[in-house]
Amino acid sequence: MAGCSSCSTGTGTSGGCQNNGTCGTSDCNKMNSFDWLSHMGIPEVDKFDIVEIKFKGGRKEYYRNVDHQSFTTGDPVVVDVPNGHHIGYVSLQGELVRLQMQKRKVKNDDNILRIYRVANQKDLDKWEEARNREIPTLYRAKQIIDEINLKMKLSDVEYQADNSKATFYYSADDRVDFRELIKILASEFKIRVEMRQISLRQEAGRIGGIGVCGRELCCSTWIHDFKSVSTSAARYQNLSLNPSKLSGQCGRLKCCLNYELETYMTALKDIPNVEKPLQTEAGTAKLQKTDIFRRLMWFSYNNDNNWFSVDCDRVAEIIALNKEGKKPFNLQHDTAFEGEEDNSKNNSDLEALDKKFSTTTKKKKKKKKKPRPQGAPEQGNQPAAQTQRKPAPKGDGKPPRDKQQSRPSKKPRNPQQTDAGPKNQESKKPQQKKPNRPQRQGMDNKALGGNSDKPRENKKKKFPPRNKGKNNNKGDNTNE
Repeated sequence: MAGCSSCSTGTGTSGGCQNNGTCGTSDCNKMNSFDWLSHMGIPEVDKFDIVEIKFKGGRKEYYRNVDHQSFTTGDPVVVDVPNGHHIGYVSLQGELVRLQMQKRKVKNDDNILRIYRVANQKDLDKWEEARNREIPTLYRAKQIIDEINLKMKLSDVEYQADNSKATFYYSADDRVDFRELIKILASEFKIRVEMRQISLRQEAGRIGGIGVCGRELCCSTWIHDFKSVSTSAARYQNLSLNPSKLSGQCGRLKCCLNYELETYMTALKDIPNVEKPLQTEAGTAKLQKTDIFRRLMWFSYNNDNNWFSVDCDRVAEIIALNKEGKKPFNLQHDTAFEGEEDNSKNNSDLEALDKKFSTTTKKKKKKKKKPRPQGAPEQGNQPAAQTQRKPAPKGDGKPPRDKQQSRPSKKPRNPQQTDAGPKNQESKKPQQKKPNRPQRQGMDNKALGGNSDKPRENKKKKFPPRNKGKNNNKGDNTNE
């Protein structure tokens, strides 16, 4: 039972990865290519004898199964290489290998080397020792390059399984004379050195990483034949020409720009080419946006903010009228018509987007600012006024009148009692702060000639006075 050297599980059946190649490492070789012909019952007599083998960094090559051994996808095998042997993983076998060779234009001739056997534990241990030398060699080689002042970027080092050769992968803008570097590296590490220049896309594929889509980079998983990507691919897909958004981790345009380019090119055949603004009696209509798959085009009059959606067939008609020197009434009609035009459906998509983002912003503002309860500021500003107005009048709802003004006292007032008014006024002031207590009931009885010990029972409830004048002070004096 051989194990996957990079998986967390560490073991697998028949030398393969137990995670079925989903561990995400470059050396886990339950491969990305799916053999969809494996269960179709193709006769073994016609089985293709060439197997696809994957090495470090996603490099794939083809080897011949001379001894007709049975392999499982993910098995580590020992293969023949010039001046030694190397270990790789089986990635694909069967008829799909024939199709891959035709796609990559690999000839089925005698130049294809052979597969020796399935790697045993001794071969894997020796290969692991060689791989442990790669990272220290990489750091030391970068120091040597800086000392020599060579304008090159060293990205990866790969040791052969028999520990007889090391391949140094580098990238550079111009040609580099590395003859002196090879001598230093060979004497430093006591190994045969091979320098191989790669492109920036291949460098990103060997290093690996996670793209903006959240998946592993395509160049490190399944893309091996890199095609050129031009800015016209972004223009055809109506993408903004922003280098920071269109560039990948390699610094070049993303390879995924070519994925849907053919679909866009097919859809653009039915879209009219608007080379200049459309001329109408309502004004000059300038193209603002094009929805390729819905076949809608948005125009605005004289660079106005209001956009009007027009079908592509209608745009073609207006272009034909402009070539004849004619101007339609507007984008929707050729002649004038009575009534108002309903433009509510023209910007339905844009209004839906505006409403969507406007509601989210309002919700965020509500979360930031805590709403106050209704009436809270009024209660905080005028607490005393509300407490004094709590008792509501019962009866006809008229405001209470002062009894002494409406009913003059029958007994003559004592002048001695009136002289003591200011003293009593100071003593009675704190009692007037309680509005709910009927303070004037006994006072009014004396003022009207009644008995102070037995207050007269009133059928109608009277309310405390609101005015604090001289009459109240005089009545208080009579109580004393």
